[in-house]
Amino acid sequence: MTLFFAKLLFKDYEQTDRPEVRQKYGMLNGVIGIGFNVFLFVFKLIAGTLSHSISIMADAFNNLSDAGSSVITVIGFKLAGQEPDPEHPFGHGRLEYVSGMIVAFLILIMAYQLVISSVSKILHPEALSFSPVIALILIVSIGVKLYMYFNNRQAGRKINSPVMMTTAADSISDAFSTSVVLASSVFTFFTGINIDGYCGVAVGLFIAKAGIEAAKDTISPLLGNPASSELVSQIERCVMKHEGVLGIHDLVVHDYGPGRFMISLHAEVSASGNILEIHDMIDNIEKELDEELHCQAVIHMDPITTDDAYTNELKEMVAGVIHGIDPMLRFHDFRIVRGRTHTNLIFDVVAPFKYAIGEEELKEQISSGVKKTDEHLNCVIQVDREYVEKEEQKK
Repeated sequence: MTLFFAKLLFKDYEQTDRPEVRQKYGMLNGVIGIGFNVFLFVFKLIAGTLSHSISIMADAFNNLSDAGSSVITVIGFKLAGQEPDPEHPFGHGRLEYVSGMIVAFLILIMAYQLVISSVSKILHPEALSFSPVIALILIVSIGVKLYMYFNNRQAGRKINSPVMMTTAADSISDAFSTSVVLASSVFTFFTGINIDGYCGVAVGLFIAKAGIEAAKDTISPLLGNPASSELVSQIERCVMKHEGVLGIHDLVVHDYGPGRFMISLHAEVSASGNILEIHDMIDNIEKELDEELHCQAVIHMDPITTDDAYTNELKEMVAGVIHGIDPMLRFHDFRIVRGRTHTNLIFDVVAPFKYAIGEEELKEQISSGVKKTDEHLNCVIQVDREYVEKEEQKK
């Protein structure tokens, strides 16, 4: 539904990488969510009143809470779409994450209240009534929540919105919750055994689980996530297509909200090249990154020696030593400083976070391997960390 109305209302609906278009999608999706949830609240309130069921009443007020969450989503997207100002030169995009976090906490509060009410119902059970009308109301509610799940997920993927994905997760948990409520009502009707309170506790715990997962999904980007492998590949293709660039490293993506980010990286260039021509190339790359990925880029030039046979020979030897320790290790910024008694090999080694080998031990292993080749070679090693998402992290 969100994508359908977006096509009707927005001329630029396909340009979802633009902050103003994302804002339109987010606010539209929030308004649709308010309408659906208010409708479900009224529907379930009637069913809960007729049946005297705590689980149905709790489910109704859960939908009212969802309507409030949709209001927060609308406000969050509205605030996140504000233009940069002197106090916030990188914009307000992270407010989208904040609104998602608030929605997640509202889910947790509702889960807590549901569990408390359900425990009270277990201790003080009441007679329940059930009818085909109540069953129909619950079945319709399940169908609506499933539809909202697919709508939110589709819209969330369209604009890569963590808030919409959080709302989608909440919708599927609501569909499950209402299914449990319906099943418990049918069970009690046919057996006479009142399990309403127990089902309410189960529903509350399930909603709490969804809220915790949603909170993680929104808090994580606020703390700082690694750049996705897809974005890294796009950046690498854009930079490496220039013949003067020999390699890139130290890539860092600074996230200021969905669709708003800055990147910094080091580009390896030939030390014997024309510095003015290289500088012009770097300027062009920064402009291309802005045009293709809509991001600001800061690129540091790293000159490396490419035409010295001895340096290249030592570099190949170090590559062999490092690869022998672990093929996933990489190194860069290799240079040498020759002296009377020894030669310094200076380079950085890139290791993952939580690597099995400690920094000092890793340096020692590399240095020992190099000295086995020539004891007059001294390694000066800096251990870097990986700031991008690797494929194994996604599995």
